[in-house]
Amino acid sequence: MKFDKTQNAADVVAELRDGMTIGIGGWGPRRKPMALVREILKSDLKDLTVVGYGGTDMGMLCAAGKVKKLIYGFVSLDFIPLEPFFRKAREAGSLEALELDEGQLHWGLRAAAMRLPFLPTRVGLATDQIAKIDPCLRTVTSPYADGEVLLAMPALKLDVALLHVHRADRLGNTRLYSPDPFFDEWFARAADRSFVSCEDLVDQMASDEADAKCNPFERNLVTGVVHTPGGAHPTSHVPSYGWDAAHLKRYCAAAETDDGWQQYAAEFLHGDEAAYQQAIGGVDAILKLPRQVF
Repeated sequence: MKFDKTQNAADVVAELRDGMTIGIGGWGPRRKPMALVREILKSDLKDLTVVGYGGTDMGMLCAAGKVKKLIYGFVSLDFIPLEPFFRKAREAGSLEALELDEGQLHWGLRAAAMRLPFLPTRVGLATDQIAKIDPCLRTVTSPYADGEVLLAMPALKLDVALLHVHRADRLGNTRLYSPDPFFDEWFARAADRSFVSCEDLVDQMASDEADAKCNPFERNLVTGVVHTPGGAHPTSHVPSYGWDAAHLKRYCAAAETDDGWQQYAAEFLHGDEAAYQQAIGGVDAILKLPRQVF
């Protein structure tokens, strides 16, 4: 058993392979493991299937040509409704897409976590989803007296999950203090291996019952831990920092020009994570980003 699971981002990406199915935690502009995504952007990886409630993670991977297929509940920056580089890829027809209801995506991850082939749901019935949009989906009839016909949401098995948490230790214990952790645990449970990036790294998490409710999943599910303060930027990591609205607007404006992605990448993605953070004002500037109020 490996007791010290700490790695750097390059080590994590070196363990990924072309064609893998990768689930990315967080949702929209919240809690995305962007330091790990940026490392993928610099790699030669290709033909990835990316699963998640997408934001800049999916948009950037699409723009960089890393994606063969997206499986998503939405791809949004919240205050900017549609991620612009995702939209460009979809309009160009340059990738396969399985667009799911948010609940179906949740159910698919749960089925994989439970090692089941599918989970039944009523979500999607009485719509055109099965007939016209996602013909790969099937129905199943209840074997009980009700005989109800339900949609059989297939398991979304992941090769790897990438997640960003507030705190971790070298053993793989994690803490997620976000008010909206939602589905992150299901990405970890649906994956063969999970890698987490964290804001704060300690040698060993102190046992504290008051803190235990913030443990999103068991440490045996964690393969590697990467210490990346500010590593969710430009997405938020509440309560540590809000999303960088100015940076996201600039990123979205880049999508309006033919070479916008190349210009963005040349300005912000030319070096390592330290160079990225220097380009956007440093980690202290990230930690001062105000939390959005709704």
